[in-house]
Amino acid sequence: MQALLSLSRAIDRLNAFVGKYSIWLIFASTFISAANAIVRKAFDTSSNAFLEVQWYLFAWSFLIAAGWTLLNREHVRIDVVNSRLPKKVQVWIDIVGFALFLTPLCITILYLSMPVVIQMYQSGEVSGNPGGLIRWPVWVAIPVGIALLMLQGWSELIKRIAFLRGQGPDPMGKLSDKSAEEELAEALRAEAERKQEQALSAAPAAQR
Repeated sequence: MQALLSLSRAIDRLNAFVGKYSIWLIFASTFISAANAIVRKAFDTSSNAFLEVQWYLFAWSFLIAAGWTLLNREHVRIDVVNSRLPKKVQVWIDIVGFALFLTPLCITILYLSMPVVIQMYQSGEVSGNPGGLIRWPVWVAIPVGIALLMLQGWSELIKRIAFLRGQGPDPMGKLSDKSAEEELAEALRAEAERKQEQALSAAPAAQR
């Protein structure tokens, strides 16, 4: 179980890293969109390449951050009934969902998308719009994003099994809203206060 938990932590770190930096794709898409609008208004010219690269970047950010979304439990979830059930029942529902629904769905998408990506790469298919971009770079986002989502599903599955075995924390507990820097600052502040209290309690003893 410890080896599986180590794998789970590695997957969590991978998707946390991807999610942290995928925001730059949104920034690039926004910047290109603004620049394209300015050029079109100022010089009465534009390019389909600028328009297409915007949704290429957006598609990449949306797909590769799917695993990060699952890691942080930010996906849409209707749990009117589920939230009223005992914790172990909720965990079992998640286990069934990850094992019998999420994993087969991701495998199916990977199976269907990979031949298309390979075919587009080999043929060098280009957008039908004048000045459009080649298609395969945006299609690659599908297997990459789905693979990250499937890995995160396995990580969540491992954490829930560990919880049921009494070898892990509650995977459905409240997530911290604080950043790592804020948590570190609080830990340092608590340590400083503890040392100050120890020094104050030791001062009377030293005087005696």
